[in-house]
Amino acid sequence: MARKAAGRPPEETLSLWKREQALLKTLVVDRDTEAWQRDPAFSGLQRVGGVDVSFVKGDSVSACASLVVLSYPELEVMYEDCRMVSLTAPYVSGFLAFREVPFLVDAVQQLREKEPRLMPQVLFVDGNGVLHHRGFGVACHLGVVTDLPCIGVAKKLLQVDGLENNALHKEKIRLLKAGGDSFPLMGGSGTVLGMALKSHDHSTKPLYVSVGHKMSLEAAVRLTHGCCKFRIPEPVRQADIRSRDYIRRTLGVQGAPALRPERSKKAQRPKACPQGASEEPAGSPSLRAFSAKDGNEPHQKKWPKLQQRIWGREKEALWECTLHARKASGDHQEELQRPHSGR
Repeated sequence: MARKAAGRPPEETLSLWKREQALLKTLVVDRDTEAWQRDPAFSGLQRVGGVDVSFVKGDSVSACASLVVLSYPELEVMYEDCRMVSLTAPYVSGFLAFREVPFLVDAVQQLREKEPRLMPQVLFVDGNGVLHHRGFGVACHLGVVTDLPCIGVAKKLLQVDGLENNALHKEKIRLLKAGGDSFPLMGGSGTVLGMALKSHDHSTKPLYVSVGHKMSLEAAVRLTHGCCKFRIPEPVRQADIRSRDYIRRTLGVQGAPALRPERSKKAQRPKACPQGASEEPAGSPSLRAFSAKDGNEPHQKKWPKLQQRIWGREKEALWECTLHARKASGDHQEELQRPHSGR
């Protein structure tokens, strides 16, 4: 029986999400942070990761979240993790991370615990980074929470800050002749938010690459091109293929799962917050102390505690959203326990 995800969350939850984005945005690092990123041949880069989600056809609640790690430059799969998740948070434009990131963080943490030697040195994310309504898309969110370099790669142009898919934009696309050709996406504010990249000689539609975290735009564009056997970067492409196959094998679904109807993605019921985590209000001085803009990048020993606080607040927001949706629908069959906040 087909199920539907929760409806639009209350304004209180959206306000919480906006504050969370604004706080985490201060932690984004938009420059190269590793030696391999500054090397023209990316010498030292050995593992690239990709994340994606596929949906069960006719069911907007069940989905499969996947993480893959590929060797570089061979682009052969070294590790994969696919898991079924149950959606509770709805899709809201501009807040995709609050629907997706919790499950991708889980996958990354599982890899850190099980096979730390296979941890990716960079993650490709099917979505935007700083090319976003509030300058903090899903690729930024995942990068900050996991403390991994991330690249946002979108298939469609997000029309923000005056960017439009108009005749001029289409003409610029037409002038991209060979794989690797690109042009900047400059918004009305004069800020370059990303690059339109012809990822493959035979592709007719560009990719929209933007900074996620801990990597410059120039390096992100070069690496994206270097990871494309086809139009889509191989890490994301493999994550997508394997998540779809996992659904078929697990649920016996015939044919490929439905494409994202509205980019609605994962949201498993919130689990308990990690032991020792504490929840602090947005704008807390102890969190602001980690602001990358202030030059205080997270210290290796302090970073896990910051991750736990971030993770705890996101679970709390998902819980509130789910509870509101259940009350609105009259669903009281199953008790929904508030996630432990550490307070």
